[in-house]
Amino acid sequence: MNRGGAAWAVLALTGLALFGNYYVYDSIGPLAEQLSRELGHSDTQIGTLNAIYSLPNIVLVFVGGILVDRYGPGLVTFWTAIVCLAGALLTAIGTPFAVMAAGRLLFGVGAETMIVATIVALGIWFAGRQLALAMALSISFARIGSYTVDLSPLWASGAYASGWQSPLWLAAGVMLAGCVAAFLYWRLETTAAARGVQVLGLSRERIELRGLARFSRGYWYVLALCVLFYSVIFPFRSTFAIKYFQHTGGMTLEAASVLNSHVFLAAVFATPLFGWLNDRIGRHGLLLTAGAGALAASFYVLGATDLSPGVSTVLIGIAFSLVPAVLWPAVTLLVAPQRLGTAYGFMTMLQNIGMAGANFTAGALNDANGASAAHPAGYLPMIGFFGVLSVLAMVSALLFWRYLKGWDEGRMHRKGEW
Repeated sequence: MNRGGAAWAVLALTGLALFGNYYVYDSIGPLAEQLSRELGHSDTQIGTLNAIYSLPNIVLVFVGGILVDRYGPGLVTFWTAIVCLAGALLTAIGTPFAVMAAGRLLFGVGAETMIVATIVALGIWFAGRQLALAMALSISFARIGSYTVDLSPLWASGAYASGWQSPLWLAAGVMLAGCVAAFLYWRLETTAAARGVQVLGLSRERIELRGLARFSRGYWYVLALCVLFYSVIFPFRSTFAIKYFQHTGGMTLEAASVLNSHVFLAAVFATPLFGWLNDRIGRHGLLLTAGAGALAASFYVLGATDLSPGVSTVLIGIAFSLVPAVLWPAVTLLVAPQRLGTAYGFMTMLQNIGMAGANFTAGALNDANGASAAHPAGYLPMIGFFGVLSVLAMVSALLFWRYLKGWDEGRMHRKGEW
């Protein structure tokens, strides 16, 4: 297999692994109301199930990024997929609450480092050609996983009807398939290297924390945008959105799940389109600002207008398609290939701090304000909180856009910066 063919095979296999990863992560959202009803879990506990996923990555994902640089993305992808499967199985066992939380914690240990490894894999295999498109297609695999689990109350209605546990066993089965894809990718990478299809960009040098100071200002603006953006998207859409729509709009579980799923469905198709556009025209700063602005507008619609929640869904769908398609490839302009694992790992570490804090804060705000079907106004502080984070994300994007105006993007790898 030549390098081009191997690259597209890597995209397909890592995409399937990501499908399983995101399916498991988002499996809590459709179950949120059912977990409250059948097990008596509070919103703080439900928020904890996704927040605790992020906690180990405050440290481990940065270490994972360094391991990717040293040992290659293939091996790291496979072993972290195994850890994800173990976490999904423990979550499905699920009682008492501490067991379910421990499962989500273990899943988080593997999941974020696996995501970093797959991003680095594409950054290496598609270096210099169609990178934004390749990363966008990879994100589409992840979004299909999220979309599929959001629709699971419809296509797997029997599992939900039999109680809270069956949908979690189903999620573990999906993650098992992701492990198989991760194994096949690792074997492909090993075989390709043995046949002389060289994987470029791996570093055997010692990597030290003080080297982070060499990253450019542009990298730090992108990092801030990443942390703020994902601190809104996943805590809202993957933890509380379905329950929010049920309680504030009087929707059934099925209707709320379908509405929420439209964000992920739009991203499946729009993310590759925006990736292709980014490859064609560049304009990273402009595109990121537009995406972050759409996110801020979506929470204004929810919190300050009487417009249909579908309008907010459209706006979040635009943001969720546009920002990831441009953000992750932008890092390759700012960081040398042999440091991508470190750069992405550090970004993901801080992203997980933000996601954990946002999940805890949103759940606590809902509980403190009595948010429920009987008191839907109790959700407004949560909406305001996410709105503020969205505006700060837009400010970060504007700063990055301003930074790029003073640079020729072809000179990003200037002396003294990674």
